[in-house]
Amino acid sequence: MAQGEELKRRLGPVLLTAYGVGVMVGAGIYVLVGAVAGHAGGWTPLAFVLAGLIAAPSALSYAELSTRLPEAAGEVAYVEAGLASRALGVLVGLAIVLSGVISAAAVLRGGVGYLTLLLPLPSAPLIFALGLLLTVIALWGVLESIGFAAILTVIEVAGLLLVIWAGAGAPAAAPLATAVPWSGIAAGAALAFFAFIGFEDIVNMAEEVRDPTRTLPRAILAALVITTLLYVAVSAAAVHAVAPADLALSESPLAEVWARASAPQALLPAIAVAAALNGVLAQIVMAARVLYGLGRRLPALGVFRHIHPRLGTPVAATLLAGGLMLVAALALPVAALAQLTTTVLLCVFVLVNLALIGLKRRAPVAPFRVPMVVPVFGALASGAALAASFAGLA
Repeated sequence: MAQGEELKRRLGPVLLTAYGVGVMVGAGIYVLVGAVAGHAGGWTPLAFVLAGLIAAPSALSYAELSTRLPEAAGEVAYVEAGLASRALGVLVGLAIVLSGVISAAAVLRGGVGYLTLLLPLPSAPLIFALGLLLTVIALWGVLESIGFAAILTVIEVAGLLLVIWAGAGAPAAAPLATAVPWSGIAAGAALAFFAFIGFEDIVNMAEEVRDPTRTLPRAILAALVITTLLYVAVSAAAVHAVAPADLALSESPLAEVWARASAPQALLPAIAVAAALNGVLAQIVMAARVLYGLGRRLPALGVFRHIHPRLGTPVAATLLAGGLMLVAALALPVAALAQLTTTVLLCVFVLVNLALIGLKRRAPVAPFRVPMVVPVFGALASGAALAASFAGLA
């Protein structure tokens, strides 16, 4: 590869973990709590715990794979090596790009839902303006864009802590049902899984990370633990302060929780917008890196492997990811986007876990290792969640 076509290693563990937390928190908690509560009711925190348990083994599998094959377009390399199929690897890469674009579109629409609480403007112009701005930031440079995302991560986590405070201090809205609605919890967990999307994005930054074999697994696991704790606390505060049926009807459910606090009502919508911007930016950056990795493998996609000599970013790949995201955000509703993203990623998780099983059988030694039961359980858990997701689509 020509020197000018290489990404620059500028990221350390703190920024990479912040990137993971930012994309995961921005990927749905501000938008999806209401939808999950519509299924699980007062047991919504349990749905988030279940979703985290479904995500955990796959996150551990990604952590090991990231040290075996630290590449951009990580899933492509994993499936290609583990399942001995370049075609399947490329298909997975295209699916990851699709999921990133759709996820960014869903989060952008959700963020604009909060923004319209502050600015009485039509949604479409706001979606277009913010999407264009974030695409430009993604072009600017990886350190600059991830650094900006880290600032937004601090803001959005602060917002979630404020929601926890507001919800915990509010009077109880409704008593918890004594009968556990397991079918509703399972359906809520399938949807809540969308809020855990993001740990897999970390591996696609591998070629821009200093010391990737040490940094990548730590960042993946730290991001998952931090976000799981936040999600459980936020969802518990939300269903305590607002009746689940009311949360389910709201397009800005955490704003409903914040309304129970004696505090400036414009504050939380502003923070939610920052969270959405973070999630969208992170997904555009990730999708562009996967396209970059695919461009190195397929001559037909070679245009995406070119790196701008001054910015150090894959310009064509970033522009395509941002453009597709805008089209999806303007055309499809949040719920449909979230459901489709979840379904695509669960298919990828099944294949990635199977790939790790194949690699561990052929070469058991790796810089970071998990027991064989982890990818086995990861494949089974992802497959079960996928079946529930297909049932939801039906």
